[in-house]
Amino acid sequence: MVLTKPDFDVAIIGGGPAGSSMGAYLAKAGVNCVVFERELFPRPHVGESLVPSSMRVFRDLDLIDQMESAKFPHKYGAAWTAEDQRGVYDHDWLGLKERGELRPESHVDVQFSERAQDGVDRDYTYHVDRGKFDLMLLQHANKLGAAVYEGVKVSAVDFSTEDPTVHFTMGKNSKMMGVTARIVVDASGRNTFLGNQLKLKVKDPVFDQYAIHTWFDSYDRKIFAKREAHKDFIFIHFLPISNTWIWQIPISDAVTSIGVVTQKKNFAKSRQEREDFFWSSVDTRPALREALQNARRIHPFRDEGDYSYAMRQICGDRWVMVGDAGRFVDPIFSTGVSIALNSSRFAHTDILASLEKGDYSRKAFSNFENTIRLGTKNWYDFITVYYRLNVLFTYFVGDPRYRIDVLKLLQGDVYDDATPPVLQKMREMVTEVEKNEKHPWHKLLGDMTVDAFQQVI
Repeated sequence: MVLTKPDFDVAIIGGGPAGSSMGAYLAKAGVNCVVFERELFPRPHVGESLVPSSMRVFRDLDLIDQMESAKFPHKYGAAWTAEDQRGVYDHDWLGLKERGELRPESHVDVQFSERAQDGVDRDYTYHVDRGKFDLMLLQHANKLGAAVYEGVKVSAVDFSTEDPTVHFTMGKNSKMMGVTARIVVDASGRNTFLGNQLKLKVKDPVFDQYAIHTWFDSYDRKIFAKREAHKDFIFIHFLPISNTWIWQIPISDAVTSIGVVTQKKNFAKSRQEREDFFWSSVDTRPALREALQNARRIHPFRDEGDYSYAMRQICGDRWVMVGDAGRFVDPIFSTGVSIALNSSRFAHTDILASLEKGDYSRKAFSNFENTIRLGTKNWYDFITVYYRLNVLFTYFVGDPRYRIDVLKLLQGDVYDDATPPVLQKMREMVTEVEKNEKHPWHKLLGDMTVDAFQQVI
């Protein structure tokens, strides 16, 4: 594909997974594109566990051999644990057994090998050191032909001319410069560059999660592993604190990422108070506390806030948002990097067609917009059910009638079904519990939502 006139066919703001994969897809197709990244890689970043749908992107971009060479831990599955302090998992759930139904369990796990995925030729994905992974992906885009500029801060995009102008500075004292492009892709992550400039950002009225996290060396991952293979699973540990949980993600053979996610109301202002909250949360899981006390913390604590937001639109005339620049809900199912990679996979097809036809209107990107909105809505509904009644999640994972359908969602295959049947069933069960105060599960409802299935833009 050979086009002329502006400096670039496509200008991409942000060099994280969304921007790098977009640059790689476009460069591989012969598009003249540029990636502007404000930081210098490598740099640390949260979001270290992937889901299997990411493998399609790695296949498309010929990246799997590099992923293997990097020796990122293989992620074969996921597990969820709970400390049964209220007897939630110890009784017969008022006749569930008599009705032929299974009770929830305090430890459930899934293996990706249980369900084959189209376009995925292996039964695992990866946990990654994001500093190393993001650098590798950005360099790969550059090798394929994308121009890459690090340490460049984009200050504005001027859409008043036929070809938008991206204004930026390089270094602290550099003068303002600019390049023109036919299309601008916002891949700026949670900086939400165009969302802020165009005033499109909407705070999620339901989710307001924050996280504090760090890395530990020599943490014994066997304490929650029922089998040897579980040691490299991602673990999600439920806590008795409302809507609060802990992630456990292998980074290497010796290093493990541990993070506490909670609601904003629990997230103290001072750094010391936040660290105290981390340890008080860990204290509610004695086995985890003991294992962390025997390990060595190797990084300072870092915190992440303002997780959840939406945009009134994610495409417009001559612009597209991909990844976290357009939407983020919650990190509970490790969806961030997967959505970033897959949004570039879907969007680049529309961008190529747009360049071919010379049509840069919002309508030209409608296939991408419809697909990504469908997928993120399914993620949103899934996460909402999870927080509203997380014991229901363990019930569905453990029930053979629903297990594979839940696994499909956990694998990241959320873009091809407007209403996945298993989600509909979950919604019906939660609604039943919400309406019936005498239901044995009613007292277990989470308090994050008033209307569990409120539609969010």
